[in-house]
Amino acid sequence: MCTYVTETLPVTGSAKGPDGWIRVTDATVYFDHPAHALAEHTLNIDVRRPEAGPAARVAVELTADSARELAHAILRILDDPSVVSLG
Repeated sequence: MCTYVTETLPVTGSAKGPDGWIRVTDATVYFDHPAHALAEHTLNIDVRRPEAGPAARVAVELTADSARELAHAILRILDDPSVVSLG
């Protein structure tokens, strides 16, 4: 079942695609049928730079369990006191 739950947010960073690094300006996160992953549904993350055209996009499709683990790992790293001192 598709939820159509989608969030788009501005981001500042870079992503590496088949043609090298691109600056990315937004991210879209949604739960839907994957295009490539071998799962019924996945959490999909697209980071992109729309003004550079459709090729300026990097996509990730993760199972729900993998996405949760990644989210927890990201928060653990960002919450580490040594990271705060660098930010």
